[in-house]
Amino acid sequence: MNSKKTTVALLAAAASTTVMGEVYMKEGFSAGWEDRFVKSTEWKSASEIGAWETTAGKYFADETDMAIQTSEDARFYGLSAKLDKEFDNKGKDLILQYEVKFEQKIDCGGAYIKLWGPDGEQSAFGGDTPYSIMFGPDVCGSTKRTHAIFNYPPKDDNLLIKNDVTLSVNQLPHLYTFYVKPDNTFEIYVDGDVVREGSLEENWDFLEPKEIKDPEESKPTDWVDAKKIPDPEDVKPEGYDDIPAQIPDPEAEMPDDWDEDEDGEWEPPMLDNPEYKGPWKPKMIDNPDYVGEWEHPLIANPDYVQDAELYYRCKPCTAIGFELWQVKSGTMFDNILVTDDFDVAKDAMDAFKVKYEATKVMFDEQEAEEKAKLEAERAAAAAAAAEEEDDENDEDDEEDDWDEDEEEHDEL
Repeated sequence: MNSKKTTVALLAAAASTTVMGEVYMKEGFSAGWEDRFVKSTEWKSASEIGAWETTAGKYFADETDMAIQTSEDARFYGLSAKLDKEFDNKGKDLILQYEVKFEQKIDCGGAYIKLWGPDGEQSAFGGDTPYSIMFGPDVCGSTKRTHAIFNYPPKDDNLLIKNDVTLSVNQLPHLYTFYVKPDNTFEIYVDGDVVREGSLEENWDFLEPKEIKDPEESKPTDWVDAKKIPDPEDVKPEGYDDIPAQIPDPEAEMPDDWDEDEDGEWEPPMLDNPEYKGPWKPKMIDNPDYVGEWEHPLIANPDYVQDAELYYRCKPCTAIGFELWQVKSGTMFDNILVTDDFDVAKDAMDAFKVKYEATKVMFDEQEAEEKAKLEAERAAAAAAAAEEEDDENDEDDEEDDWDEDEEEHDEL
């Protein structure tokens, strides 16, 4: 009995000492969200800035679950909010997660989010505002990608991921998750599934290359890297250069109305000569002196400096924000999460999958109704056109009958 009590006490003690992660922002755009956000009124002129609307959308899992949506075409959209507390991710996981839904069949527009601060005024937050991380979808024409960009002060540059994270665009909601770890690795999730993962150093150009070509070395002048050479024993055939590239058309005949006094001497049109093979070149053979491609020797790069804290991008981060351009409005945003606890993000992923399936059911129903409506309208239009054609034919028949009666009357 005492043994059991001791075990329970140890477990309780262990639980009490477990370090729980923190949530720095969890925004679902419930009532009063406007009080938590600041519009970028000083970024662009009022005529260029689009309005945000609060809506559940055209199709949804829960009509009371609100999101924000861009509402005016060909406008900039600027909006930001402070985190609940500053986020310094030294030694911590960093997870940035949010939902995007393109209800408008987007053709060109951004839908990415930025993690930034503490420099800069929210009312002026825009494309030139310094940021720590930029993440999320961006679409314009055939270019469709999920941005994953880090600002890296040692290079004073915003670094794009080397190979684009592709983006599948449709009108359903999708959940985007960027998970950056203290071991300098990362994972990118879409709808709870990993679509890219790996090393930060290998996937972004944070650092100079570890090795460079030795500037003291160059290819030897006598290095032979030609795989093939002209055959020295191959000889151009006699008379080869006498073969013309074109010849007169042997089937052409002078037109009967050709007058040489007026038209000049008739010449047949020219045709490509099937016997002509182009300028003569000797055949190529393997080069007996070939030694292979020369490889430039590499040496350690003296400018390479290891950075054990590539992951450490929030020093600190204090706000999130959108600064977007949209040709066609209708993009929705919801459930922004900034945390250092992946379990919290995982719970949100699980909840999203339920939401997605319910939303898809309603979307599919609406699509089917719209398709049926369009088909009915087309059928009605076709029937109306056929009826109009029949009426015209009846009128033509009546006119023909009248003409025949008139002719018969004249004959009488």
